[in-house]
Amino acid sequence: MLWTANTIIRKFSSSSAYYQNKLKLALIGQSLFGQEVYTNLRKQGHKVVGVFTVPDKDGKADPLAVVAEKDGTPVFKFPRWRVKGKPIPEVVEAYKAVGAELNVMPFCSQFIPMNVIDFPKHGSIIYHPSILPRHRGASAINWTLIEGDKKAGFSIFWADDGLDTGPILLQQECPVEPNDTVDTLYNRFLFPEGIKAMVEAVQLIADGKAPKIPQSEEGASYEGIQKKSNAKVNMAQPAEVIHNWIRGHDKVPGAWVVIDGKVHFLNNSLGSVPAGQPVEVEGASQPGLIAKSGLILFGSDGKALQVKNLQFEDRNMIPASKYFSSDEDASLDLTDDEKEMAEKIRAIWKGILSNVPVIDDTTDFFKSGAASMDVVRLVEEVKQKCGGVQLQNEDVYMATTFQSFIQMFVRRLRGEDQEEELLIDYVTKDVNNMTVKMPHQCFINGNFEDAEDGKTYNTVNPTDGSVICKVSYASVADVDRAVSAAKEAFDNGPWGKMNPRDRGQLLYRAQLYPSIRPDPIATSPLQRKSLWGE
Repeated sequence: MLWTANTIIRKFSSSSAYYQNKLKLALIGQSLFGQEVYTNLRKQGHKVVGVFTVPDKDGKADPLAVVAEKDGTPVFKFPRWRVKGKPIPEVVEAYKAVGAELNVMPFCSQFIPMNVIDFPKHGSIIYHPSILPRHRGASAINWTLIEGDKKAGFSIFWADDGLDTGPILLQQECPVEPNDTVDTLYNRFLFPEGIKAMVEAVQLIADGKAPKIPQSEEGASYEGIQKKSNAKVNMAQPAEVIHNWIRGHDKVPGAWVVIDGKVHFLNNSLGSVPAGQPVEVEGASQPGLIAKSGLILFGSDGKALQVKNLQFEDRNMIPASKYFSSDEDASLDLTDDEKEMAEKIRAIWKGILSNVPVIDDTTDFFKSGAASMDVVRLVEEVKQKCGGVQLQNEDVYMATTFQSFIQMFVRRLRGEDQEEELLIDYVTKDVNNMTVKMPHQCFINGNFEDAEDGKTYNTVNPTDGSVICKVSYASVADVDRAVSAAKEAFDNGPWGKMNPRDRGQLLYRAQLYPSIRPDPIATSPLQRKSLWGE
């Protein structure tokens, strides 16, 4: 009989209860996820007797190694555990010497020998980012999105000699949103809830309450690792399938197509059909369009999807809407104050790229060994040390060399990259010796536009029944686009990332200065009474 995830999903307490039973743990894994699991397990009183992680890359230690070394925990950085399928004796002996009672394996990317897996009294547990037995293998998050699954989740299971086949300890699931990417799904759910679950799983084992539920082979799937060589978009598919393929590859490895004979990686696809300038897309049933909102691609069913950014093979990224723009903007001459900020930013780069002797204008952030976690750090440190200038993660991908980053930063500082002025088609009405200007179109994704099917309805003056104007009558598709754009803006735009104090300041300004509101129509009952004689 097929078991369901719901039967073993557990609720996690936010309380700081300190349990009596504690274990000696070996952590075998890597990344920020591994670092957070390590930190939280130690907070709960468990003793980490050894950390086994990957060797330094480009002179930089893995985050798990960094925090463990700072605590004085023994750290081992074995490049491999086996040679030609056989365990390396000295590696295994070094592991056994720490005396772990349980192996905890958060995002472990290495193949660990069975005599290590089975050595501790309680065996080994592994975190896997899918609802097993579905999506076994290393690219589980990617395939959750590529396959268009409606649910995502993670499993913590007991390691055995198969590939993600061991008994389940616990699982948790979440809905997949229409425009989720690997990043949003991971950051929203798989990362924060997965850390809590790993800590809960260890405590269940310590208390002797951890289940071992055999995995069924019914519904099981295994998909291979996604990499550049197999990430090309097959354009001879429906738009929704293409959309899932693109978002399932995210920035790494990145889905790609050939546009005008050159390879371009695609990010952040969303549905939309505006007008634009045509471009040839290899394998597509019709040309793509470069529009103000991005690159519009068409599936084999004639439906459209939107790509916001294009990334080149050298990892530089541009807004898709600027595909036909000149490659280089005129270089800016910096003021003395701006030069001072540039040196602060140089110091930030140096702190992150500790392996680079000198940060010069040609230093490339990613070619110097930076990873996605370093992007987050760069954005936050620039905000803290450079006058609160707000950058987005994508800004770093679009300006990867130090010189281009400084130019982008200064333009942002000067306000030269502000969005174009909003165009509004007003209806003008003379009322009570005042001229009132009113928008009458749908407001979707930052623009006023007619309803998709062109339908309108009359809005009526309640005092005399006269028609004020015809207002666009939004269709279901219009509403879907508006909701999708609003969610995207909240999840990835500045408002959702802003701290509460900054949000409050903007709302306070909007209250004091109503003219900064996008909709100039008077909305309070008192204002309506003065306008319409109510």
